[in-house]
Amino acid sequence: MILVTGAKGGYGKSAIKALLNKGVKPKNITALVRDEAKASDLKDKGITIKVADYSNYDSLVSAFENIDQLLFVSGSDVLNREAQHKNILKAAVESKIDHVVYTSFIRNTVVENSAIAYLQDTHYKTEQWIKDSDLNYTILQNATYLENLPLFLGDNILDNGVISLPAGSGKSNSVLKEELAEAAAHILVSEGHKNKTYPLTHTESHSYRDVAEILTEISGKEIVYQSPNAEDYKKTLKEYGVPEEYISLLTTFSVAQANGELELYDNHLEDFLGRKPTTLKEYLTKVYS
Repeated sequence: MILVTGAKGGYGKSAIKALLNKGVKPKNITALVRDEAKASDLKDKGITIKVADYSNYDSLVSAFENIDQLLFVSGSDVLNREAQHKNILKAAVESKIDHVVYTSFIRNTVVENSAIAYLQDTHYKTEQWIKDSDLNYTILQNATYLENLPLFLGDNILDNGVISLPAGSGKSNSVLKEELAEAAAHILVSEGHKNKTYPLTHTESHSYRDVAEILTEISGKEIVYQSPNAEDYKKTLKEYGVPEEYISLLTTFSVAQANGELELYDNHLEDFLGRKPTTLKEYLTKVYS
């Protein structure tokens, strides 16, 4: 039995879809959700629904009963994520789960020196906790999601014609979330992946200047890229009334890209998919043309 956490999130839903496409029977999939009423679509497919919360250890132990493989989708609650991850792993050990597949993040910089240390720290600790446990594991160090790109470009990018981010000339090996989830499904249904760590990235990288050039080509409108320094960028966003959490997200990930933290080349994803991942141009064409 395979249990997918975060089953109503984008990654979890994509992973379940991929498992079904790979021939896993619905009765052999369990979806972990916080609200059963919102999981009727999964239940209608014959998938078992378990209700639990990362912050509620007892609910996790109950949900993990009779589970062989756990797709552990990392939590999104930054403030409570460390305690939540400890709960999940403790419950997985108590439930004697045979194989845990954890969604981590690419890392090519010492955590303490990272512009996104608040994200990397919990991922790094969770990886170490997994390795120190008696659990069989596969750690997936996922690249940034291509689907997040429009958030960084802004809602009116084709109208205002300017990409403004403190990312310098840094590049990113971003990948579709759906394809990363498909790779996870491949690992869950195939052999030879226990106790291994896989960076999952695109074999091609891009800068925001590349993004601007592609948007110019597909839209017929001139799009330019500007890279202010981080402090000026934050000041501008504050003046426009952007919430602090978004200012922090946009700034830290842009600086991380400027520092080269989001650029990492690896072909495991292509091998697991059996094809080349969706390119930046293909994605932007779909979204903006």
